[in-house]
Amino acid sequence: MEKNKITPILKGKIEMAEYKQQDLIEYTDNPFIEALPPIFSEDEILDQFTRYPIIDDIEKTKNRNLRHHMIKRIKNFIQPLPDHFTIEGKLSTIIRRGYLARNPLDKTYFERLKILNDVQSVKQEEREGALNRNMEHIRSTADSLSIIGISGIGKTTAIERLLLMYPQIIKHEEYNGNPLSRTQIVWLKIDCPYDGNLATLCKSFFKAIDDLLGTRYLEKYGYLNRITSSMMLHMTSLASIYGIGVLVIDEIQHLINAKNDSDEMLNFFVTLTNTVGIPTVLIGTFKALKIFKRDFRQARRAGSEGNIIWDRMTKNSDEWNFFIETLWEFQWLKNKTELTHEMKEFFYDECQGITSVAVNLFILAQERALNTDKEKITKQIINKASKEDLHMIQPMIKALRNNNRNQIMKYEDISINLDDITFKHKNSLQLAGKIKEMAKNEEKLFKLKRNNTAENLIIDVNTLGIFDRLTENELENLIRKTVDKFGVDDDYNLIKSEVIKKALQLNDKKKETENKVNNELYEDKDLRNIYEISQKKKLHVYEILKENGYIKNPVEEFLKVE
Repeated sequence: MEKNKITPILKGKIEMAEYKQQDLIEYTDNPFIEALPPIFSEDEILDQFTRYPIIDDIEKTKNRNLRHHMIKRIKNFIQPLPDHFTIEGKLSTIIRRGYLARNPLDKTYFERLKILNDVQSVKQEEREGALNRNMEHIRSTADSLSIIGISGIGKTTAIERLLLMYPQIIKHEEYNGNPLSRTQIVWLKIDCPYDGNLATLCKSFFKAIDDLLGTRYLEKYGYLNRITSSMMLHMTSLASIYGIGVLVIDEIQHLINAKNDSDEMLNFFVTLTNTVGIPTVLIGTFKALKIFKRDFRQARRAGSEGNIIWDRMTKNSDEWNFFIETLWEFQWLKNKTELTHEMKEFFYDECQGITSVAVNLFILAQERALNTDKEKITKQIINKASKEDLHMIQPMIKALRNNNRNQIMKYEDISINLDDITFKHKNSLQLAGKIKEMAKNEEKLFKLKRNNTAENLIIDVNTLGIFDRLTENELENLIRKTVDKFGVDDDYNLIKSEVIKKALQLNDKKKETENKVNNELYEDKDLRNIYEISQKKKLHVYEILKENGYIKNPVEEFLKVE
């Protein structure tokens, strides 16, 4: 397997441990839990999850070529819906409860590490039995969650956004005055390989930890030892050593494509939660339900915290109305199209309540309208964008629109077999109403606007790639402080210019400090000091060496020769 076949991992923040007082007694005296952010309230989830594109009325008067780029901002649109609050609540629970049996202050934590280390010395064929015998007296508290839904509904976007609300790595040095040297990985997200190969999944796990910590576990365990069961054992050890709070595995429907027995891979998930207590979140399309129904034990373990069946939004539902009403506000056309009940229903028929289809269709419709004289979204433009620009998915949309079971079953990513669904997640109308109420609250709206401006700036400024001395955390803190000094309706580009100006100043300041430290470390004629001088004066090292007498003038030396 080539390295480039491993999907790049999602990366979050790195923090030093700050321990917080816990409201629940079972969560106290556990450094892994106390270092986590406090349990999020619904208000905090709304603030942190929401992402709206920046739009200014003056931008609608700009040239068409500029507005074509502005319209693309809609791709960053994330609207919190009841499903997101439900998933966050379950994620918050399984992370904390997974740490109950893995308290680094408890003797059972070290027993686990010792058992795992001892088992590695046992013969290959005897390892699984030895592991089960030795670990059976240590109770697991880990739960797992399955999120199954139609392709494009926003499962991956939602889980990634929720994970990023937590730091990914927490470094522990001291707890209550006592030394505690631990590196805690709060969450780890990997994708199931397209071919469903178990060995590739194991290697993705090692590669993910290497990318985060700068280790070489992929080389040590992934390439030198190609026996899958051994790699699984090393995964278990690393998950315990680094206190992984939750392992998220996306695209699990790829297990259907596996040449190996897919039951073997799901059996690994069961072993992971049973023996080490690592919570897992499995994400996939409805195709994945075929895997779970094969064995009751696997189905139960794959959804001990509940199976969330995430279906598309239904027509005329509060969820759909709230989503499309919010999205519809982001128009960069000279003539705004009002969202009537008739237009809502027409747009729904073209996207069938699938989040990603709705967002992309809205972008494409605006781009087409931008090239017309009226610059206005019409039914004809929406229909043309749907049929021509999204022609690849038209058979699926048609099957869903007509509710044709036979046709739907041809597209396994969108099929819903009612016989397979053991738990149907229902939208909370009460929660949807609360989101509307929050969004209308003036104070909340101001906070939401500031956060949204900061989120967009973080993306824009990071992509510049010119702040080589600033960490992501430093840049984010600078951006949020700068945004807070401006008014909520101030021009986005004005704020962006100020952020870039301050970031450049801070970047140069750090660079000068580093150069000063380096110069103080080196003597005047130290070659490293001479190199630093050449960089500062923007001269070639040869010139500085010559200036300091290290290189003689070749002409003068030649004339001296007798």
